[in-house]
Amino acid sequence: MSFKDVFKNSFMNSVNMADLSVSQIVTIFGVTLLFALYIFFIYRILTRKNFYNKSYNTALAAVALITAAVIITIQSSIVVSLGMVGALSIVRFRTAVKDPLDLVFMFWALAIGIICGVGLFDIAGILSIVVTVMIFLLDRLPVAQSPMILMIQGIHCDMEDAAAAVVSRYAKYYNIKSRNITPGRTSIVIELRVKDGGGLVQELSSLDGIEYVSIIDHDGEVTF
Repeated sequence: MSFKDVFKNSFMNSVNMADLSVSQIVTIFGVTLLFALYIFFIYRILTRKNFYNKSYNTALAAVALITAAVIITIQSSIVVSLGMVGALSIVRFRTAVKDPLDLVFMFWALAIGIICGVGLFDIAGILSIVVTVMIFLLDRLPVAQSPMILMIQGIHCDMEDAAAAVVSRYAKYYNIKSRNITPGRTSIVIELRVKDGGGLVQELSSLDGIEYVSIIDHDGEVTF
């Protein structure tokens, strides 16, 4: 036997892990399933006020289980692990993540699958508790009020001064974002923060020459 064969056999024997029994594999999948369901319900509770994507939430639970299966398979042989890494490296995911928090849940599910796949259930439990507490605490922190968009349309070109006088009484902060003036018609878009939006719209509508008033709330970036 040549030195090359001796080195090859020694290397292959050193990387082989002790075979997992069926009971151990079932235990890993069972614990991973519990953590996957936990992530499923946490995501459902956290997004109850926003747009909830059930298919994405179901995918989170499935990703944790699939990742655990991949980790178990990789531990069986260095040859299998290299082949799986090569196969997974060509996979491309092109689905855009709409909310950055969705990306956090995806990495959480992947981490749970990896950690449970190697049998470190206590670390998976601690991670889940810490992430849950952090997410809910940060979600309850008060933030500044999002600005609203006020759209005014009238027939007088000089209506801007009258509208600005009314807006200044209702809002401490406002900023004229755009002006559109055409023959016989003027449109103004104003960004502002206001508590009594209904009173503002009614008073603006009563001004001479105002034809259309609309105020829109949005979930965009907050200006501090």
